[in-house]
Amino acid sequence: MKSNISVVVTSINPPTKALKDIATDGRDFYSKFIVIGDTKSPADFSLNGCEYYSVDDQTALEHKLARIAPTKHYARKNIGYLEAIARGAEIIVETDDDNIPLPEFWAPRERKFNSALATGGRWYNAYNYFSDGPIWPRGLPLEDVKAARQTNFNFTEGAVDSPIQQGLADDDPDVDAVYRFLFELPVKFDKGKIVALEKGVWCPFNSQNTTWWRDAFPLMYLPFNCSWRVCDIWRSLIAQRIGWECGWKLSFHSASVYQDRNAHDLLRDFAEEVPGYLNNNIIVDKLIALNLLPGKDNLLENLRRCYLMLIEEGLVGRDEQALLEAWSHDIASLT
Repeated sequence: MKSNISVVVTSINPPTKALKDIATDGRDFYSKFIVIGDTKSPADFSLNGCEYYSVDDQTALEHKLARIAPTKHYARKNIGYLEAIARGAEIIVETDDDNIPLPEFWAPRERKFNSALATGGRWYNAYNYFSDGPIWPRGLPLEDVKAARQTNFNFTEGAVDSPIQQGLADDDPDVDAVYRFLFELPVKFDKGKIVALEKGVWCPFNSQNTTWWRDAFPLMYLPFNCSWRVCDIWRSLIAQRIGWECGWKLSFHSASVYQDRNAHDLLRDFAEEVPGYLNNNIIVDKLIALNLLPGKDNLLENLRRCYLMLIEEGLVGRDEQALLEAWSHDIASLT
C-alpha cells in the first residue's frame, strides 16, 4: 500500500500534533506526505517526514493552476492534489492539520466491498448511521435535517464500488455553526461501520478525512470563488452527481481521526456557511437537471458543465472558469 498512497494537507500553522503524528506514525503507510502552505504560513516551517511547499515552491511547479491560483484560500489544497498525482499517487488521503489520526487511519483501504446501502429518499444524514444523537454533517440543508433521519430510509446490503470515501472524525466532528450554537460536543461515533448511498441519495462530505482513488482524481477540484465554508461541500455535491454517471457510490466510514479543532469565530463561520444554507437544495436541483455524459472518460467535461451551471447561477464567480480550465489542463496531462 505504501508505494501508491499520498497524504495531502494544507496549513497556515506551525507543525501541529496532527501533522507531527502523520509525519512520524505514517511512514509505513504513505509514499508522500505533502503539506501546502499559504501566505500566512510560517516562513520557517519545518517538519521531518513531510514535503512542505511554500507559495514560492508552489509557483515554481509545472502545474498551470499553481501559477494562477489565488492565495489566502483553502482551495490552494488543489496544488497538493496535483503534485501528489504527478508523483505517482494511486490513492490520495486528504485531511486537515487539526485532525489527529487514530490507529484506524493507518488501516488498508479497499475501494470495493459489500456494505449497507441507503435508499428511498433525497438527503440522508450519514452521521445518523454512526450515532443515535442529534448530529448532522456540515452542508446538510437545515430544512431537511428531520427528513434525513435514518428511520426515513430503507437499507439493503450490496456490492459497492466507492472511489470516494468519507471517514468521520470523533470528538469535534465536522458540523455547521448552527449545530455548534445549539448542541454540546464532544461526540464519539460507533466503530467498525460503513454505509454507502444509492444513486439519487445525497449527503455532503468534506475535505477533512477523505480518501480518493485515481479514477476519481479529476473530481477533487475545490472552487476558489466562493466561501471557504462551502467550497468542499459544493465539490462534494458535484462529485456525487458525476459519480452516478460512472456507477460509483459514495461511502461513509467510522471515525479514523479525532479533531482538536483550530480556533474559530462561530459567527464568522455562520456567515460563511449562509450560501450553503440558502442554496444547497437549489444546487442539487440544478445538478439533477444537468445533461451529463456517462463514464469516467467524461469526468472533466462533466465537471465543466457543473461549474458553468454554478457560474451562470451566480453562486461561483466567473473567475472560476479560468482556474477550472487550468485544473483540467493539469489533470489531463497527469492522468
